[in-house]
Amino acid sequence: MALPRAQRRAAIFLGAPFFVLFAVAFVAPILDALYNSLLKTQHSGYLGLGGSRIVFAGLSNYWLALHEPEFLASYGRVLLFGIVQVPVMIILATVLAFLLEMLSRRWSSFFRATFFLPYGVPGVIASILWGFLYVPGVSPIISLLHDVGISPDFLGYHEVLWSIANIVVWEFTGYNMLIIVAQLKAIPRDLIEAARADGAGTWKTNLHIRLPLIRPALILTVVFSIIGTLQLFNEPQVLITYSPYITSSYTPNIAAYNQAFTDNNVNLASAEAVILAVVAAALSFGFLSLVNRRPR
Repeated sequence: MALPRAQRRAAIFLGAPFFVLFAVAFVAPILDALYNSLLKTQHSGYLGLGGSRIVFAGLSNYWLALHEPEFLASYGRVLLFGIVQVPVMIILATVLAFLLEMLSRRWSSFFRATFFLPYGVPGVIASILWGFLYVPGVSPIISLLHDVGISPDFLGYHEVLWSIANIVVWEFTGYNMLIIVAQLKAIPRDLIEAARADGAGTWKTNLHIRLPLIRPALILTVVFSIIGTLQLFNEPQVLITYSPYITSSYTPNIAAYNQAFTDNNVNLASAEAVILAVVAAALSFGFLSLVNRRPR
């Protein structure tokens, strides 16, 4: 049934600000990146000193990006990071959410705010704080470990990726926990009381009733975490001053950033950004298709 003209006008008037902001802040940057990724700067004259002009490049920027070893290695690095870090963070967030459900309302509110507090710390500040805890001679943690005969190198070649993972877990576990807590609060109390009346203890209630019912929240947090993993930037960008093993192409985001603002190659950076967006979308939709697939 068609809406009256007055209601259609009211809907358009109320929705217009959102669609304008959406187009300016979301659609326009994507189109601009796609457009710039198809161009390149062509230099003329001896040694390229005769001037430059922008010409159509087709898919050559994508070809260059996909044949750059460091750029491809950055994807392998963040995928390894995500395979380990995302499950650890989601499991920890789920455990904390269940523990909060077992506490009294007063203590639950206190610990919920405490667990969420790291998310309120900007990523750059969190990386600086943890960076001091990773640097030998400054870190009290390393000093204590040295006293018991352990000599860790948190910024070493093999360890620095997991030092970054530790910062990310510290930052975002509380955020994911709140999403899961909200889903737990939406579970009807009748189901929990019926399970307890049937003799189910806390462990069986959590495993067979609460856990299946918070599946949508778990899926949502995993999708957010997959996207966040591919967008990893702040933590390695800050720790690059502490560790020589974090390069200018350590993650795809850092690689695109340095192409644009260090090497002044905006067109190649746009191609790398588009590739990153496509990979993030593919992994997110692939995960959603996998978990939502129903048996025949």
